[in-house]
Amino acid sequence: MSGKNRIGITLGDPAGVGPEVICKALAATPERERETIVVIGSGETLARAAKAAGVGEAFVKTIAIIDVPSDGVPLPFGKIDLRGGEACFRYIARAVDMAKAGDIGCIVTAPINKEALNRAGHHYDGHTGMLAALTGAKSSFMLLASERLSCIHVSTHVSLIDAIARVTAERVLATIRAGHQHFERIGRINARIAVAGLNPHCGENGLFGREDDEFIAPAVEAARREGIDAHGPISADTLYYRAYNGAFDLVVSQYHDQGHIPMKLVAFDTAVNVSLGLPIDRCSVDHGTAFDIAGTGKANHVNMLAAIAYARKLTGSRH
Repeated sequence: MSGKNRIGITLGDPAGVGPEVICKALAATPERERETIVVIGSGETLARAAKAAGVGEAFVKTIAIIDVPSDGVPLPFGKIDLRGGEACFRYIARAVDMAKAGDIGCIVTAPINKEALNRAGHHYDGHTGMLAALTGAKSSFMLLASERLSCIHVSTHVSLIDAIARVTAERVLATIRAGHQHFERIGRINARIAVAGLNPHCGENGLFGREDDEFIAPAVEAARREGIDAHGPISADTLYYRAYNGAFDLVVSQYHDQGHIPMKLVAFDTAVNVSLGLPIDRCSVDHGTAFDIAGTGKANHVNMLAAIAYARKLTGSRH
């Protein structure tokens, strides 16, 4: 099979629910489609997770696995451990190398734990920053995609005060462009893009702040001059309701929680995290390691199925 159509799934933190949701999702995937998938991580961890997930250890023999050695793995389920942080970093680094070499067409990532990752000496804010560093990308953007609501973020894993500082005309315009280009790639031509305001009521003409007038509005105007169907800034307290009900195809969120809260409210199990601006394709489940239920078999695999389906959309749209 051509590498461009192959999907590589990284195991995530071996102590979290990632291995279990991978096993459940692959068990629910038709065999012919499963042949296009390779899991990058620890076969021993995957076998243990398959047993916990109720799909049986023998099932793992039907999965293509690339074992990436890492000290201490397999680890006890449900505990933050720097060895888990080191392991998940190695899995992702291997997947990036494979994607850059053309051996896989898209990476699907299971969840990692940021504390474990940083304890292991890998000081990233999460997958997005790590992938940007590993690929040499100057910048990257987080898109959360679901059937009725999608949003792309101007900033993600930074403090709120730093997020406000990142709301510049240049960054907002770059975010609009990234979303527009991605939607064109997947066949959504002339996507209607709404840009959320930063301040309450978009600042009320300076009463609650000037950022919306000084930075966001000029970015929207610049995007429109480029032929992008951009609108805004629009007050965030009504925008997501309007987008969810069909007024817009994509929302540009100014900071992490402004986009994540509505997305997790309406599409907690189905939203897919997509990295834009990288030289490789990557998407992910939009949930964490859930250490409290790791190893119990309770983890829901619906989000992993959604991420795999989106990865197929990306590999099918490669030019």
